[in-house]
Amino acid sequence: MKEAHLIAAQPYGTESLAQRIRCQALRMVTRAKASHIGSALSIADIMAVLYGRELRVHPAVPRHPDRDRFILSKGHACVAVYATLAETGFIDPALLDSYGTDGSMLMAHISHKVPGAEFSTGALGHGLPFGTGKALAAKRQGKAWRTVVLTSDGEWGEGSNWEAALFAAHHGLDNLICIIDYNKLQSLRTVDETLRLEPLHSKFEAFGWAVREVDGHDHGELTEALEKAPLVTGKPTMLIAHTIKGKGVSFMENKVEWHYRNPTPELLEVALAEIQGCGAGEHNHA
Repeated sequence: MKEAHLIAAQPYGTESLAQRIRCQALRMVTRAKASHIGSALSIADIMAVLYGRELRVHPAVPRHPDRDRFILSKGHACVAVYATLAETGFIDPALLDSYGTDGSMLMAHISHKVPGAEFSTGALGHGLPFGTGKALAAKRQGKAWRTVVLTSDGEWGEGSNWEAALFAAHHGLDNLICIIDYNKLQSLRTVDETLRLEPLHSKFEAFGWAVREVDGHDHGELTEALEKAPLVTGKPTMLIAHTIKGKGVSFMENKVEWHYRNPTPELLEVALAEIQGCGAGEHNHA
């Protein structure tokens, strides 16, 4: 993405930001006895590169009309977004303590009520259709802002995504970027065992997208790919980001049970100790 407008007062590089996101996500899920920590950890690096470098957004004006639009289609991984918004100045970090409690705006799936969150998602297959509409609106209004949609791999079993993929290519929406969190695990088993997606790269090319595969944990690769978007003028961009579910915590990595399981306080301490710059114990929000 050219001419990215960096967020104000960002105290971390993207690598450090990703680690802070992981720390906060682990604490939120443990405190709320919630699910989906594996899904959140797999996108922490993507979130850090987007909000720490690439998206043209500003925490002081979260609804600026010229902002880039980011949509988390895999709404169950919301703690990664909430942590990102807290670490980059969109919301008060102290608000994270309320995640998953009655009356909190930080619901168990992403909510548009949170400053910096564009769209509420929960049922899968909705983010890309909504994002294509946003991208089409920007094109028709002659606006320069872009739409970035982050999907899971498992939700590509939803037909609505494939309809949106056809629509985006048909309308030449080169202001649209879709990133697939391709960790190859979904709720109960592998993606291959549930509904095989391969050959994924060639499928998207056949649908009229410009496609690139990247290491979803390599900040350099992610940055380079996003900087070059659109990869082809007149085509939407698909980034297939190869990731590891539970990335950063050894006993969670590539373990399907961490889609639903939540850490005990004891396991939280072990997990935090593994993340560089995080350490054990509660984070001081001040």
